[in-house]
Amino acid sequence: MDNRVTRIRENDRSSHTKVYTTEKLYESDGWLKKPIKTVEETTGYFEVNQEIRILDLGSGVGRNAIFLAKHFENINSGIDCVDILPLAIEILRENAEKHNVSSKINGIVSSIESFDIKPNYYDLIIGISSLEHIDTFENFCEKLKDIKDGLKDNGLVCLVINTNVSEFDKNSRQPIEPNFEINITTEELIALFNEIFCDYDTIKLSKSLQKYDIPRDDLICELTSVVVTFVGKKKIENSIESSVKYEVVSH
Repeated sequence: MDNRVTRIRENDRSSHTKVYTTEKLYESDGWLKKPIKTVEETTGYFEVNQEIRILDLGSGVGRNAIFLAKHFENINSGIDCVDILPLAIEILRENAEKHNVSSKINGIVSSIESFDIKPNYYDLIIGISSLEHIDTFENFCEKLKDIKDGLKDNGLVCLVINTNVSEFDKNSRQPIEPNFEINITTEELIALFNEIFCDYDTIKLSKSLQKYDIPRDDLICELTSVVVTFVGKKKIENSIESSVKYEVVSH
C-alpha cells in the first residue's frame, strides 16, 4: 500500500472514530441520524417476508444495515457488514443488540478490496459512500464487476459514490488533498456504470452537488462533491422481457 493511501486511511480512521464515539445511531443530528432514502426505497423491490441475502460494503456502525435487518423478516444467513475499521464493527454489533437484530448481522473487519464476493449469492448489495475508499482505480473497477457478478437474478445493487471531490480548509480557504483513495469525474463513473452494468435494468442514475463540513485532524474542512447514485436490477437470465426505468437527475 502506498504512502498516500496509508495517510488517507489514517485520517479517515481518525475522523470516523470521532463520530462513532460521540454520536449515537438514529439519535444524532449528523449523518448517523437515519438510513439514506435510496436504501429505504430498495425495500420496495422485495417482499417483507421473502428470504433475502444482503451485503453492506462499508457498513460503518449500521446506519443502513440495522434498518434493513429490522425491515426484513427472513434475512437468509444474515447481513454481511464489511468495514475496515474494527471499532465500527464493534459498535455495529452493539447497535444490533440494542435494536434486537443481532442474529441478522454478520460483522466483518476487512477492506472492501480484500473482501471476496461470492458469485450469484446476494439479493441486495449496497455500498454507500464507501467504494471511493478502495485502494486503487483498478481494484475499484474489479470490485464493481464483482458486485455485478455477486447478485442473483432479480437482485438489486445500490451504490452511492462521491466524484469530483475537492476539500478546503474552512478558515484559510487553502485547498487540501481530498481524503479519498479514488477521486474520479462524474462522467467517468457514469460511463463505468453504463459499461459494467449494461445488461442490468437501471432503476435510478442520479447526480447531486453536495457540500458539508468534515473534521480533518485539527482542522474543519469544507468538502464539495458530486454524489452519484446508481440503483440497478439484475435481469433474469435469458429473459426476453425487460422493464427499464432510467432516471438522470441533476441538482
